[in-house]
Amino acid sequence: MKQVSIFILILTIFTVSCSIKESDNHEHDHDHSSYDHGDVKLQLIEYSNYYELFAEADPFSKGNDSEIVAHFTSIPGFKPLTNASVTAILKVGSGENKQTVETSETPGIFKFSLKPEMSGSGRLTFEINSDKKHIIETEIVVYDDEHSAIHIANKKQSEHVNAINFTKEQSWKIDFRTEYPSFDYFGKVIKTSAQLLPDQNSETLITAKTNGVVKFHKNILEGQELKSGESFLTISGNGLANDNAEVRFLEAKNNFEAAKADYERKLALSQNQIVSEKEVEEAKVIYENAKAVFENLESNFNESGQVVFSSEKGTINHVYVENGQYVEAGEALFSVCKEEHKLIVKAEVQQSYFPYLSSITSFNIKSTTNNKYYSERELNGKLLSYGKHIDGDEGFLIPVNFQIDDNENFLAGSFVEIFIKTNSKEKALLVPNSALVEEQANYFVFVQITPEMFEKREVKIGLSDGIKTQIITGIKETDRIVTKGAIIVKLAAVSNSLDPHAGHVH
Repeated sequence: MKQVSIFILILTIFTVSCSIKESDNHEHDHDHSSYDHGDVKLQLIEYSNYYELFAEADPFSKGNDSEIVAHFTSIPGFKPLTNASVTAILKVGSGENKQTVETSETPGIFKFSLKPEMSGSGRLTFEINSDKKHIIETEIVVYDDEHSAIHIANKKQSEHVNAINFTKEQSWKIDFRTEYPSFDYFGKVIKTSAQLLPDQNSETLITAKTNGVVKFHKNILEGQELKSGESFLTISGNGLANDNAEVRFLEAKNNFEAAKADYERKLALSQNQIVSEKEVEEAKVIYENAKAVFENLESNFNESGQVVFSSEKGTINHVYVENGQYVEAGEALFSVCKEEHKLIVKAEVQQSYFPYLSSITSFNIKSTTNNKYYSERELNGKLLSYGKHIDGDEGFLIPVNFQIDDNENFLAGSFVEIFIKTNSKEKALLVPNSALVEEQANYFVFVQITPEMFEKREVKIGLSDGIKTQIITGIKETDRIVTKGAIIVKLAAVSNSLDPHAGHVH
């Protein structure tokens, strides 16, 4: 009997314990199913060629109002939509519900309230009316009751413990952009330095045409702009015993005037048959010879000597003489660069790169004035030549010459950093260099989870052409990443860690 009593007591305790657990489980399940409608939101994300849509909406259920807060961002500038009206159209089956917002209180943010009358699969369309009409569509589901809609929407929400919150309002205030990595052919990249030189056809050397002393009409300075036909110095031979330009000019002028007078006199006398036709012809030959000599001198000389002027509009590149200096015929005075001219990019590469030079496709150059990289296409560049042999007197590097349009960010004579790109049959995953953030020799990118949430992800990089970098591991082609403003997103991560309530309320 004692054993039976103990068994009954144990059974009773076990039964009571199970009843308590069942009661606790029932209460827990009930609490779990009672969602707060305001905390559960659908996130709608769509992209068109012109706009990014990021909307947060109440789960859609038949006969209930759903509040929609939609962010519209213009692409590619990634700035808020302004000066536009937006119409939201909800279509489910044969039912349709729409609302138009003419102006938004906050640039880029439009608020709607739609009540679906039918349940089932539907489509939410936004018509943006600015300069033109643009359409953005996204698929939605309307449920029979609010509880089901909230329950399913809650399941779709995913937890991202290490996600970085960066609101649309924050991104609109900075130079920001997101895009997918590109997957393109990417070959060997030769990184080296290069010197910028004036193009041979763009620079004109002005030389002295006679011996004499240089006399400036005004200051002649490097970088000074010149007008076509503008004179600025004279070479005078005054006082020189030999090869005096002024004496030759005056002699040619006197000979011309005398020959002209003699010819005109004999031509008039021939009409009265006082002189013969032969004498007139001889006078004419002497006159035309004297005229040719004088006009040749007159185009470059006057009684003061040789007048030097610019034959075309441009800027003085280099001045080789000083005021009062004696020069001889053929000596360089100064050089002039045309207003629209080219630059030669002279690079030198190691001999080990010679096998790749025949497959050069393009190049990128870094400006030393603004530290910005420019592509061959931006500079209208092209490959001119590359060395086929080594000149020991010039060193043991191979010269490679490119041509580019003159750019205000490039200074002739300066050195630049150049990335020479070669052809390849293999493709690689590429991201803009602005997307990479370096921390202690490791590289990271920020992957977009939503347009207001990002994940910091480490990547392993390969070659770089100065503008884009090869990604070996870490992200996929389908990962949308921050390509402008990555540093600001990184700072926002620090700010969010300091302020757990960082974010926004629309």
